[in-house]
Amino acid sequence: MKSRVISIRSADSPPIDGFAAPEFREVRREFERNFEERGERGAACSIYHRGVKVVDLWGGFRCSATRDPWTRETLVLVFSVSKGMAAAAMVVAHARGLFELDEPVATYWPEFAQAGKSDITVRQLLSHQAGLVALDQRVNAEILADFDRLAEILARQSPAWQPGSRHGYHTLTLGWYQSELIRRVDPQKRSLGKFFLDEVAKTLDSDFYIGLPSSMPEQQLAVVDGFHRLAMLGHLNSLPPKMVLSGIWPKSLVARSVRCLRVSNPAQIGERGLREIEVPSANGFGNARALARIYDSLASGGHELGLPSRTRNELFSPPQMPGKGSYDAILKINTNYKLGFSRPSRDMGFGHSARAFGCPGAGGSFAMGDPDAELGFAYVTNQMGFRLFDDPREKAVREACYRCVSAMQHHRRIAC
Repeated sequence: MKSRVISIRSADSPPIDGFAAPEFREVRREFERNFEERGERGAACSIYHRGVKVVDLWGGFRCSATRDPWTRETLVLVFSVSKGMAAAAMVVAHARGLFELDEPVATYWPEFAQAGKSDITVRQLLSHQAGLVALDQRVNAEILADFDRLAEILARQSPAWQPGSRHGYHTLTLGWYQSELIRRVDPQKRSLGKFFLDEVAKTLDSDFYIGLPSSMPEQQLAVVDGFHRLAMLGHLNSLPPKMVLSGIWPKSLVARSVRCLRVSNPAQIGERGLREIEVPSANGFGNARALARIYDSLASGGHELGLPSRTRNELFSPPQMPGKGSYDAILKINTNYKLGFSRPSRDMGFGHSARAFGCPGAGGSFAMGDPDAELGFAYVTNQMGFRLFDDPREKAVREACYRCVSAMQHHRRIAC
């Protein structure tokens, strides 16, 4: 059964639309409170549980300036939540036998062996352990659109640390390396964005894009309210202070990791000229429904995507930690990574168990899968906050989701 949302928050704000199953009415209430109490302007949330869509909500404004309402079809830039969709593509590629995780990347891409990278394995690359967090040469839309030229730049890059010794968030670069690896092993030589669209999004009938089609109507896109990078200095209580302070120094790894592209406001990555180009780590566009659907499919074993047991085992098993432990050289907190996904850690907890996997995005969006809770979850917003993770709006909805799931499990145990 579906419970229709009919509440209207104020005379100048569009009503929340969509539905929540009766068992998930608390999720609906927290979503409403985001607009009433937590400053939300435009957002959507979707949850699949045990293969069934149980929540699909949206509300607020697609664009704060024009006050156009957010609709069921609205797509929004989700920043690093895109990494999870790139990771989904890599999981499917592994399932097809296109690469082995413990083989050197150079096995498939010989030029990659330059500059001390000959022994970096695919597993290390996908676990943010390769040390390829920055580029010595800045790139622009013209270079990014030329996959061969970009590949030459990527291949020349030397690691910032001994690969496998530590890990650090590959803020922008990971997706470009993933894409070139896919191009090398895919019989059709597709880029990561095209591979994802063909093998994941279309298979699951999910509206998500890595590199937005130029034909996409402007009226279907949410306009992200961003901020200048320097504004982060006023939010040291929200972000890891060591990360922000390190980022002030232009030559630091933190600063270099985000300055591969010349953008002063993160929202610029979703503007014309860049949004049509593939930046798989950062410029995915989609809706919450697509994200939750894809994560639900993966969390339930990926049978629709054709995942064999060896791929499922890799997806759900614990990460292989780098030699120096879980401290992240870029984010300056303890993190875990595997196959391109973030995994629960001491400083970034989510899910019912360590088997959960997902990716947060700048500004407050987050999507994840949880095989133990049997769900796919997504929250997306166009009103950027300053939290690296656990944005109060997203967290309130996610925690309500887990309370609902726990209540359902409790009732099932009593019934048995």
